[in-house]
Amino acid sequence: MSEFKAPLRDIKFVTEEVLNIHEHYANLSGADEATPDMVSAILEEGAKFSERILAPLNRVGDEQGCTFNDGVVTTPDGFKEAYAQYVEGGWPSLAHPEAVGGQGLPESLGLMVTEMVATANWSWSMYPGLSHGAMNTLESHGTEEQKQTYLTKLVSGEWTGTMCLTEPHCGTDLGMLKTKAEPQEDGSYCITGTKIFISAGEHDLAENIVHIVLARIVGAPEGTKGISLFVVPKYSVDANGEKGERNDLSCGSIEHKMGIHGNATCVMNFDGAKGFLIGPENKGLNCMFTFMNTARLGTALQGLAHTEWSLQNSVAYARDRLQMRALSGPKAPDKAADPIIVHPDVRRMLLTQKAFAEGGRALIHYCSLLVDKTKKGTDEEQAEADELMSLLTPIAKAFLTETGFESANLGMQVFGGHGYIAEWGMEQNVRDCRISMMYEGTTGIQALDLLGRKVLMTQGATLKRFTKIIHKFCKEHKGNKKAKAYISELDKLNSQWGDLTMKIGMKAMMNKEEVGAASVDYLMYSGYVVLAYFWARMAITAQEKLAEGTEEKGFYKAKVQTADFYYQRILPRTLTHAEAMLSGAGNLLDMAEEDFLYV
Repeated sequence: MSEFKAPLRDIKFVTEEVLNIHEHYANLSGADEATPDMVSAILEEGAKFSERILAPLNRVGDEQGCTFNDGVVTTPDGFKEAYAQYVEGGWPSLAHPEAVGGQGLPESLGLMVTEMVATANWSWSMYPGLSHGAMNTLESHGTEEQKQTYLTKLVSGEWTGTMCLTEPHCGTDLGMLKTKAEPQEDGSYCITGTKIFISAGEHDLAENIVHIVLARIVGAPEGTKGISLFVVPKYSVDANGEKGERNDLSCGSIEHKMGIHGNATCVMNFDGAKGFLIGPENKGLNCMFTFMNTARLGTALQGLAHTEWSLQNSVAYARDRLQMRALSGPKAPDKAADPIIVHPDVRRMLLTQKAFAEGGRALIHYCSLLVDKTKKGTDEEQAEADELMSLLTPIAKAFLTETGFESANLGMQVFGGHGYIAEWGMEQNVRDCRISMMYEGTTGIQALDLLGRKVLMTQGATLKRFTKIIHKFCKEHKGNKKAKAYISELDKLNSQWGDLTMKIGMKAMMNKEEVGAASVDYLMYSGYVVLAYFWARMAITAQEKLAEGTEEKGFYKAKVQTADFYYQRILPRTLTHAEAMLSGAGNLLDMAEEDFLYV
């Protein structure tokens, strides 16, 4: 009974009116084809595909799941046909270089389409999503031969890709991995080991699957310094670039999971499979970060997708569901009760989802413009964009998935008991969303990366790159009376962000455990401030449109009202995070291990 409507109006508001994407494309090398008419046409077609083809398969995928039979994985009904239409429409090639068969359009345009696809059906979207990361890795680090052999087929969508990182014993600690790579006389490597949690590792959508695999070359150093990266195809490739013999790898099983049933999460066994080195020996993690950063931004998008889906369905339900009367008097006197959307607490839940969906959309698409610059900008633009992305990627991944799960739960709560019933789809959304806070690095791992590596290890230089942007914005709008409430609060929090960082840094000089103790609160604080910046930008844009006399008064007025809600009801959460992060490591680590549990 759930439905999805592509949020085209809001995507265009964020990208065109707030982020000035058409000016961005006009100044971006090689983006000549990304004209306003072309962008609009692509978005319209992407919306149709998402709404008409993918959304109806969302529940099908959850109910049927993937099936496993002696190494063969079959996807749910309709998935294979939908993928064939996706390939026929040219969607996989949208944002990849023309030299390898792509259309050469900007990454940011591809991400707008991906947002709609992902929200319509997250499980299905993971199949082409993993391919996108494999493409970026080969594009950045592969040889010309590897690009022509594998990348062209991935770009066309004929083949799909995966990333094979973790193993049963190592989880996030990849320095412990045991998969080995033995050099062969022909220049290839014999890959042996077991990888787990491999999304889209085996399926029936494409004729070949290209695995990007981390392994240790025999004799390489222990730990992360001895890890290399390999391309290992399911089927070898013959001299004509076509699928050849089956490689020595197989799917040992698929996981029985809480959610995302429509995507196969596989145990992959490499039993002497032939692979080829990507990039330099022992630099596999450096190369893999191209894939991982793509995946982390994609996972941030998952948080947004589940928030948007929850918002759309809970708003529709709240408009129709009749329960009780408003305390101030009947709002629908001709009916047996008022629709629940009139009640303050229901409004709180809906507005929280709306604030996270629309604020998260602004953050995601801002990051996508930075990705454009890292690939096609000037040297100076690339350096700045790289530094900003290094700061914003862990924030986007962790914060948007945490708030995405909060939103999915709020959507389920709006439905009351009906939210717990499968037919409405709200409990599926909660289950599908839950994994997002764990894969591609848990919230705790992202927080350590943010505070430890990106902020403290750079002596705050990376953070200052972004806080200067906020400071400049606040200074520019200081005299704007209508925006005073946003600007004064944002400016205060921006300064506090730097002060908190300095205090934690000083504490960490005395005790390194202070970094881990403060990190998650620090990340969440950072996320709320970042969204406050984007909500201020959106509110000011909306105020300007209203002052001009727009015909869409309701749309822009709602933007201002949601900004007010965010600043008054959600942003105060920063107070708790600030107190918690400064409380010290003692309240976490002083208790003896044996005192945790008495049985």
